[in-house]
Amino acid sequence: MSAAHLVVLYNAPKDPAAFEKYYAETHLPLLDKHAKEIGFTNGVLVKFSANSAFYRKAELTFESMDALKKGTSTAGFKAVADDIPNFASGGYTALRGEETP
Repeated sequence: MSAAHLVVLYNAPKDPAAFEKYYAETHLPLLDKHAKEIGFTNGVLVKFSANSAFYRKAELTFESMDALKKGTSTAGFKAVADDIPNFASGGYTALRGEETP
């Protein structure tokens, strides 16, 4: 069974300071509140350098694709996902996939 990943790639926001404030003070605490229900085993947050194609990346790791599907079908995940448009003014891309050898 391979680990599965949910990756959210954020484009550069219209107001980076507002993005960072909301992300730190509202979005991440919301994710933390629902973490157990969603069931991911690890989370990695990356802020890219200024010349990158993307602004930030959030990556959640799950034990398997089945665990990812179960976690992303919860009310807690819906609350977290529905919050993204509140701060991702530059848009975002969400991807999911499995680790490969």
